[in-house]
Amino acid sequence: MKRFPKPMVGFFAALTGALAMVALFYFTAWAKDPAPAIKVDTTPIVRDARAVTSFAPVVKKAAPSVVNIFSTHIVHLRLDPFYRRFFSVPPEQSGGNQRDITRREESLGSGIIISPDGYILTANHVVDGMDEINVAIPNNKKEFTAKVVGTDPPTDVAVLKIDATGLPAITLGNSDQLEVGDVVLAIGNPFDVGESVTMGIVSALGRNGRNIGMPDSGYSLQDFIQTDAAINPGNSGGALVDAGGRLIGINTMIESSSMGNEGIGFAVPINRARNVMERLISGGKVPRGYLGIHWQDINANLAQQFNLSSQNGVLVDDVMTNGPAGNAGIKSGDVIVAFNTKEVDDGHSLQLAVADCAPGSTATVKLIRNKAQKTVSFNLGELPASVTQN
Repeated sequence: MKRFPKPMVGFFAALTGALAMVALFYFTAWAKDPAPAIKVDTTPIVRDARAVTSFAPVVKKAAPSVVNIFSTHIVHLRLDPFYRRFFSVPPEQSGGNQRDITRREESLGSGIIISPDGYILTANHVVDGMDEINVAIPNNKKEFTAKVVGTDPPTDVAVLKIDATGLPAITLGNSDQLEVGDVVLAIGNPFDVGESVTMGIVSALGRNGRNIGMPDSGYSLQDFIQTDAAINPGNSGGALVDAGGRLIGINTMIESSSMGNEGIGFAVPINRARNVMERLISGGKVPRGYLGIHWQDINANLAQQFNLSSQNGVLVDDVMTNGPAGNAGIKSGDVIVAFNTKEVDDGHSLQLAVADCAPGSTATVKLIRNKAQKTVSFNLGELPASVTQN
């Protein structure tokens, strides 16, 4: 075997090392930002009957992490000269048949610092369509220009980023551990009066059917915490914390006939918001699993018709041609009773379970066909941009 002289071997070794360093620098420079360093505490809350005289320690722990968000949308209009006088257009804009006028529409909301390096969670509708977004941190009187990392209309969650370090990040709790009756505090900036705290309890869990997300397309992922803690305009995107000061929800909306608090408020559970946040930060969007079926919930008549022992599950109404479920052999008339070993209560619970899965991941579906149980495993597809059901 022919050998290279030692000087030549040294040259190639040096060249290889140099190329390795260049490659390392190149790929490091183009790598995505690392995931934010979030704090999580999943210790179950202590539930007993002891009276609490003050929640001041809880507020001192959580309130510094809640920020004010001021958003501006710039609207450009072309106005005929005849109407200009009704809109107070300055004389210097006159001349010609039509002139452009500019109007600034401002929105107020709240947000939550998730990591010391400036990641902020808020509600999508607080920043949706806005041209300028500013974040004010009440405690240090500083204001920052924010960029939108990503938004997810189906869950009404958005992630912002400001250029700052050493921020007071909130501790995340586990919303799956919540129970009806747990004490919660809502923190935000209602009506721009300044940071305010209200108290209530968890009134209900798993609420859906609210007119938020993507109602026009018939698709939204709603699993709201309902609370009677006062939530008013300006609270949207703010924190809902438990009695330990841990973030368990993002305040989103109220049900009201007067646009004021009537004791029915809703928040996105933090476990769902965190799942969305991590995917937005890593990829800028939230790809979701897709079955490719139309379904209907089981009522008493359907349960009797299909000889079912309960009304849990969903009836497959239709199967999309060449969809994941159809290709796996699922048929119209099948009753899906479990998805990935978890029982399916209704269509809403199935939709949430499928949406939490990544496209291409393996799904195991237990169904009933002709009164016999059957299990089917297959890979999920990716949810199309426009869809009414999963």
